[in-house]
Amino acid sequence: MAEINKYKCPCCGGKLEFNSTVQKMKCPFCESEFEIQAVQDYNNSISQSSGDQMNWETQAGGEWQSSELNGMNVYSCQSCGGQIIADATTGASKCPYCDNPVVMSGTFSDDKRPDSIIPFKVDKEAAKAALIVHMSGKKLLPSVFKEQNHIDDIKGVYVPVWLFDAEADADMVFKCDKTRSWQDDQFAYVEHNMYSAYRSGKLAFKNVPVDGSEKMDDTLMESIEPFDYSQAVEFKTAYLSGYLADRYDVSAEDSINRANTRIKRSTEQTFASTVNGYNSVNCEHSSIRLRNGKAKYSLYPVWLLNTSWNGQKYTFAMNGQTGKFVGDLPVDKSAATKHSMITFIIAFIVTIGVLFLFTNKITGGSIITGLVVGAIITMIVVGSLKAQLKSVHSKQTAADYKINESLHLSDNRDVFLYKKLDKTPIIRNNNGNGGAPPSQNNRPQAGPPVRPQFRK
Repeated sequence: MAEINKYKCPCCGGKLEFNSTVQKMKCPFCESEFEIQAVQDYNNSISQSSGDQMNWETQAGGEWQSSELNGMNVYSCQSCGGQIIADATTGASKCPYCDNPVVMSGTFSDDKRPDSIIPFKVDKEAAKAALIVHMSGKKLLPSVFKEQNHIDDIKGVYVPVWLFDAEADADMVFKCDKTRSWQDDQFAYVEHNMYSAYRSGKLAFKNVPVDGSEKMDDTLMESIEPFDYSQAVEFKTAYLSGYLADRYDVSAEDSINRANTRIKRSTEQTFASTVNGYNSVNCEHSSIRLRNGKAKYSLYPVWLLNTSWNGQKYTFAMNGQTGKFVGDLPVDKSAATKHSMITFIIAFIVTIGVLFLFTNKITGGSIITGLVVGAIITMIVVGSLKAQLKSVHSKQTAADYKINESLHLSDNRDVFLYKKLDKTPIIRNNNGNGGAPPSQNNRPQAGPPVRPQFRK
């Protein structure tokens, strides 16, 4: 019995005891009952978890040949500390990240040589056109912001990127809830059937990018993903002609945490997507081990534009391969106020009008309803207009770099744990009726299972 008593309750975490009456494990705290085998599987899976083991081989990049360095100059920005590489024919006068002047600090001789490069596919004219399209149709964008933009200052920059390849072995336990509801004359009932879903298997990722430049905003770089690495070629200095290149100042070793975060979240989400038929799914435990984890060094093409307005700096970026354009825009406060007032007045009048058509009178309750509806619609409309100005978002996963059909499950079990019944008294109105009519014959009504939303 000492061996059995070590088990914890999957419901509340209390110490389980064997109940001779029901011949099951029972929690003395929450009184939940469990089959012995289900408890053993649950506790063994948790106790045997080894935690994440996400290690990498980071010997990326090669050695430069002396002939490749001829004519390559380094320009330093005294403002942000950035170092830009350009050939003698291109040169550099301004920093592409902060738009401050740069000075030539010497010839290029250090750093690792990139393994590959994705050449620019989209030219400067396309980048300028994309910026105009990006700013058009934005009702809350200050008109003066468009007029004061230095669109000709768009610069093509090769940004250093560390690319991570790995195969992930994972063991996960999900706590799942399948519910059904019904009611009688006195109570509304919700029955929770709790399961543990065990998933073990493997998944592979290729070319998960992590920005290797401290000056390049990680969120901005991730917002213009994905890049298509199938179009990458062996690095040659000829591809740098006419463009700037940033020197990496974030090592592959220092980029591992970001790669791990993205791979871990994508692995958990992918495994969770195999758990179906429940109303909710939560990851309780996960263990991820990486195999054949390697990093490569590449240069990715990006068009950059820095501009200032009202004392604030705004940076725009475009994927030099696909043409995807991002960059947060400022809000015209006076325009936002104007749209709020107009939207509120229209929503209020329409709501009052609809209520009047049904009741043939305007009451204090109608006015309050109109005010509430007007406020809600105003928040929705103005909120959506403001959201149009925000296009920069952090990439939290590596879903774009998951190898198709690489998911293989070795364990795919759903085990019933326990049942819990919640009941809520039905509040009756003045007519003696409940808040909702009882189900026919007071029989349980099970709602259709919905695809679970993964939460951790």
